[in-house]
Amino acid sequence: MNTITNKPLSSLNVLNFKGVQMRTFHITWFTFFVCFFGWFGLAPLMPAIREDLGLTKPQVGNTIIAAVSATILARLIIGRLCDTWGPRKTYTALLVVGSLPVMLVGLAHDYTTFLLFRLAIGIIGASFVITQYHTSVMFAPSIKGTANAVAGGWGNLGGGITQLAMPLIMATIVGFGYTKPEAWRLAMVVPGVLMLIMAYVYYRFTQDTPAGNVDQIERSISSGEKVSFWKACADIRVWALALAYACCFGMEITFDGVAALYFFDNFKMEQTEAGFWAMLFGFMNIFARALGGIVADRVGKKYGMRGKGVLLAGMLLLEGLGIILFAQAGSLPLAIASMLTFALFLKMSNGGTYAIVPFVNPKAVGVISGVVGAGGNLGGMLMGFLFKSQSISYGQAFLYIGCVVAVIGAALFLVNFNKAVVVEEAREVEFQTA
Repeated sequence: MNTITNKPLSSLNVLNFKGVQMRTFHITWFTFFVCFFGWFGLAPLMPAIREDLGLTKPQVGNTIIAAVSATILARLIIGRLCDTWGPRKTYTALLVVGSLPVMLVGLAHDYTTFLLFRLAIGIIGASFVITQYHTSVMFAPSIKGTANAVAGGWGNLGGGITQLAMPLIMATIVGFGYTKPEAWRLAMVVPGVLMLIMAYVYYRFTQDTPAGNVDQIERSISSGEKVSFWKACADIRVWALALAYACCFGMEITFDGVAALYFFDNFKMEQTEAGFWAMLFGFMNIFARALGGIVADRVGKKYGMRGKGVLLAGMLLLEGLGIILFAQAGSLPLAIASMLTFALFLKMSNGGTYAIVPFVNPKAVGVISGVVGAGGNLGGMLMGFLFKSQSISYGQAFLYIGCVVAVIGAALFLVNFNKAVVVEEAREVEFQTA
């Protein structure tokens, strides 16, 4: 057997496009970016969709829940497929399958059909797991947190850009003489086509590991022992990370789903203007999630996994306090300032979470990435129930969420993420040819 010399990179130069590791890095974050256009492209169009389909507040809330609930199961399945089938084929299949409901959602002409399409579109959210898995295997332990955070953050940036881009696409279509009910339907064809293009790019130009694709190599991790799903999930740290991700990423996708409507209704503005302010929240991903991963890696070098855990708990606590301030903002300037504040700590928490995930059990990175990612969507789904309630306002819903996030952040100070032998110097996955 001949040992392959291609190994995970120990540094991240985002201006470098050479080598399979950096080529895969750039393709995977951009693919995740495009997936957000499909996953949340409908959110900034909801004022027009709500009017077209005659949706009530509870019905709008149900569509928000549907957008994230299907992703829970999808992320669990996709995480396992990454371990067994490889990220390249898994991402390609997800993009092709996910593009169909995105392009066909325009066929919906009543609440029930629209809800079912929204549910089907939710599987696209599992793309995150593949992106984090792929960057985890392409980079060395000392830089995994940074690489995961940059890839995840730049991908999540799509959630912000779509808030402005989709209303502009819809407005352009209206400019060609189409009505608003026709325009929002035609607008959703654009992200579907982009997803199909990225399916080809991903299959053609990436590979599963630095050593090659899983069907070309024999993979051994340490002693070669395979870890079952249930054994990997028996670790309390997995569930602590899932809970943390429910508070940060769960809030992120919830806010992506309601932000445009919140600004549209509360501050009486045009749809494109509401989309602009909602975009600012997502635009923070251009640096904030990466910042969380970079800081976590530096803290990890000095204080180990315990230090990373304390950092994550602190960021979640500050996120919760920021959400509480946002919920009580009575003016647009204060709402924007408090939104940017909690967005900073929220997105840093996202990066900090996945700076820990690859080290909990290197033998089951895909499974654990899937479980923690599913936790994020479960949090988003539960938060969605608050926004469908007729008895509480959106502002009250944000207040309740902020309080819960702050309490969970404080509780996470008690979790010792450094209890196992898996540390920053964990041995790399070895890849050998048959």
